[in-house]
Parts: sequence; C-alpha cells; structure tokens
Amino acid sequence: MSETVHKALLPAGLGDVLPPDAEAEARTVARLLDVVGAHGYERVKPPLIEFEDALLSGPGATLAAQSFRLMDPVSRHMLAVRPDMTTQVARIAGSRLARAPRPLRLCYSGQILRVAGTQMRPERQFTQAGAELVGVDCPEADAEVATLAAEALTDVGVRRLALDLNLPPLTGGLAEALGFDAQTAAALRAALDRKDAAAVTELGGAHTDLFLGLLRAAGPAETALARLRALDLPETARRGIDRLDAVQAQVRAALPELTVTVDPVEHRGFEYQSGVSFTLYARGVRGELGRGGRYTAGGGEGPDEPATGFTLFLDTVMRALPPPAAPERIYLPHGTDGAQARALREAGWVTVAGLTPSVGPAAEAQRRGCGNVWRGGGSVPVGTGA
Repeated sequence: MSETVHKALLPAGLGDVLPPDAEAEARTVARLLDVVGAHGYERVKPPLIEFEDALLSGPGATLAAQSFRLMDPVSRHMLAVRPDMTTQVARIAGSRLARAPRPLRLCYSGQILRVAGTQMRPERQFTQAGAELVGVDCPEADAEVATLAAEALTDVGVRRLALDLNLPPLTGGLAEALGFDAQTAAALRAALDRKDAAAVTELGGAHTDLFLGLLRAAGPAETALARLRALDLPETARRGIDRLDAVQAQVRAALPELTVTVDPVEHRGFEYQSGVSFTLYARGVRGELGRGGRYTAGGGEGPDEPATGFTLFLDTVMRALPPPAAPERIYLPHGTDGAQARALREAGWVTVAGLTPSVGPAAEAQRRGCGNVWRGGGSVPVGTGA
C-alpha cells in the first residue's frame, strides 16, 4: 500500500465531508437554529470533552458504553468525549444557568463521537443540532418541542416528514405493576422493542394478550390510541396514554399536514427518556432524522428538573434534502479591480480571483469550476468566446 493511500484511510465510521456537502451542512445547521431561535431558544456551546464523572452522570450514565475515554495530562483525571449533547445542555441548565428563569429554552449544535455505529447509522462521528426545554412538565412543553423539531426540518426542505410518538416507560412500568421480575421485564421490553411476537408470547405468561395488544397498537395516531384505550391497563399506564393523546392532539392542531403515528413499545434510542418521546423520519430516507422526548435533567449543582427536548442528526437530515445547488461562480482574471470584485460579491456572486496572469481566462475559469468569467467590464458565460 502506497504512503499516499495509507494517509487517506480513516477509521470505520469516520469520513471527510467535502465540497459542496460541507458548506450545505453548515448552512442547514444555521437555518435549523434560526428557526429554533425564533421560538425563544438561546444558543449554548458545551466543550467536546469533559470530565468522565460529570459527562456520564445523571442521564449521561446510559451513554457510558458509547463514550471514548482518555487521560487528561494536565489534571490527571479521566475525560470522556461526548457521545451526545443533550446531557451536556442538561448539565449547563443545572449548574451555570441554575438561577436563570424557568422554563429555560436552550439550543445547540456540534460534533459528537461514539464508540460504535449501528446498522441504521454506521457513522460514528456526525453533527447534532437540537433544543432543550428545561424546568416544566406539561403536555404543552412536550408538544412544543415535537412541533418545533418538525417545523425546523420542514423549513430546511425535508419533505414527506413523519413523527412517531412513543412512550418508553410504558412497558417497564406495566411489567413492574403486573409483578414481573426485573430480568423477565427487561427481556419482555426487548422483545416488544424488536416486534418479536413469538418471544412476547413466551415471556408474557398470563398477560400475553395484554402485551400483544400493545404490540398491535402501533399505527396512525387515532387508531393506535383507540386500541390502547381498549386494553385493560393499570391507572399509571392510562395516565401515560392520556398524556400521549394530549400531545398528539396539540401537534396535529399546529401541523395538520404532518403524518403522526404512535408506537407505544419503541425503546431503542430512548435510554434516558422518562415520558412522551418521539422519532422523526422522512419516507424513503435511511435512518431517523432525529429523536426527542421527556427526561430528568440532573448532574448539576441544583436539584433534578423535568425537561424535554430534541436532537437532529445532520447526516440523515442531509440525505433527506435534494443535492445542494452550485453557487454562481465567476472567474476574475489577474488584475481585476478590487472594488469591482466586491460589487460582484455583494450582488451574490462567488468570485474566484486569478493570482497570476493567464493567456486563457475562459479555460482557467472552467478549470476552477466557474460558469462565468469577467471580461470587458461584464460577466461572460464560459464557452462563448471569452
């Protein structure tokens, strides 16, 4: 293997983002945060690496297996690279912004790194963008973040968007209320999560029909909720379903064109969620565009607080968008007046300046990916004798 090829190799799940895709992603992130900011969410910027004990405490403890660790040569303490940014924002809310008025609305974007990818998302490093609403626990808050996530994605150009509402605590809480031991409850939750009806039948015992009913309830929101209400569920489970119903009603009222479904037994990706949660998809696009939901923000100097929020995964978001349009580029031969170049940029052109004299400006413009060349005081398309 040559030295050049060797240097170009990257670890599995990591990759370079090249022009024009890198520029398109940066613009998409900026637009997403513009939409979120217009709803009163203020931007924060946590560090890429934190002390392991802080990053992986509270809700972050569920992400320990996905975290790269290293020794800090300065403090001699163990550090961890963030595998998710939600828990960092929760830390900021509970420490640096502990005395800020509630509800607290924060937003963010940045790179995250995970130990391993998944079948649906083999990438181990990608950009996240999202928002967190801290200090309030009500259906209106749950609906606000779900609606905002869908609105932001629609604004940047995602089409055929679908919101799948979930209730991650439902299965575990139901199994506990029915007297299942912890090991069986965990196995049952995993079987429901992977939609394995045979395993659910084997594990459900006398309550098999009830758990199969949960499995069959997934579908369009109105149908799913009607099926859930027909089940003989304990009062705590019914309260969760009432909350889910209230949230979906508010989301549908705000975004009547949005496809809303319900999957009451989905748990993958909701390691620390404690209430109504959701996943965002676009038909025909591999992987989820984002996830969100209710959790407990803790690990700071203040007490634990109710919180909800969402995270968008930019690798998937970019797959859901059409290829970026190439900007209008114009080649400026060596010696072009600087004031003229500024005027062209102010008019929307991307200018590419020639640094040395060229006998063939048109050929040079084409080589540099410019569709036009500045010639004779005007813009001339390449290939028209410039």
